[in-house]
Amino acid sequence: MGNTPVQPGLFDADEPALATTTPEPPRPPRRHDVLVGTCSWADPSLIQSKRFYPRGHGTAEKRLAYYASQFPIVEVDSSFFAMPQATYARLWAERTPADFVFNIKAFRLLTGHQTPPQSLPPDIALLMPPLAPGKKNYYYADVPVELIDELWRRFIEAIAPLIEAGKLKAAHFQFAPWVSNTAAWRAHVEQCVERMVGHLLAVEFRNQTCFSEDRVARTLAWERELGVAHVVVDEPQGVGNYAQGVWEVTNPALAVVRLHGRNTETWAAKGLAAASERFNYVYSDDEITELAEKIDALTAQAFELHALVNVNFEDQGVQAARRLERELQRLRDQRAGQGERR
Repeated sequence: MGNTPVQPGLFDADEPALATTTPEPPRPPRRHDVLVGTCSWADPSLIQSKRFYPRGHGTAEKRLAYYASQFPIVEVDSSFFAMPQATYARLWAERTPADFVFNIKAFRLLTGHQTPPQSLPPDIALLMPPLAPGKKNYYYADVPVELIDELWRRFIEAIAPLIEAGKLKAAHFQFAPWVSNTAAWRAHVEQCVERMVGHLLAVEFRNQTCFSEDRVARTLAWERELGVAHVVVDEPQGVGNYAQGVWEVTNPALAVVRLHGRNTETWAAKGLAAASERFNYVYSDDEITELAEKIDALTAQAFELHALVNVNFEDQGVQAARRLERELQRLRDQRAGQGERR
């Protein structure tokens, strides 16, 4: 089968050393019920900022190893832009400590997103029907059934090395903003769960019809029935038709909180040059405290919780993740000092 194009910066072998920062001191004690990390370790804006990776960490291998020395978890986002490959998943597993884990984002076509031909595996793209005049993207419904089957097979095959290494916690299905509360889209979500049988799915809905006041209880009940982990989002409120954050747990094995920032000016903007522009946001100390308290409360309902920071302009994400981790540890220490248990 043909090779899949990959996101630049993840798998390159040799690059000049980029950073000038001093390595962080040994980490303080870390909570084991909450894993804090970011939604990428190779975002171009982070690398170019030279504020996180020390000098001499200019290769893909060294960057991941350093990231894994600082955080216990990362979300793979390159798998959204291009179909992941087992070869790289195996390298990720080998290049990280035994207790380091991943969540991996589902390929864009599977979650209802527009998919340009160049994002498809080249051999699959050659077999696709031609796009209609004026169309630039394929959607799930455009793909012949036999090719859909093959794409699902490849995605599951690609993530297998992480599962075999005991390093994959969840497959993250972030559905497109237009995946709404309709019978057709609910059937699609159920098909995703069926296709991924045996895997834990973290499901992020982005359309407000899924969590409107008259629908929220039914959506949560449906997620529980499907056995998926509900993804709590922190994002700008009242902008467009995006879903509101619902702080609930639907699978006691795992809760997931994703922090997208609160930049109302860029959240629904069109024509941005990079994702780092949309997610350009510095959480204030008060906001970090507020989020830590909500996350801490949610741990009473789940065996494990992942807090993943998706602000990604320069080093905003890693700095917010460090601050959040410290605040969560402070809350745990405070409870321990008061003799409380959770």
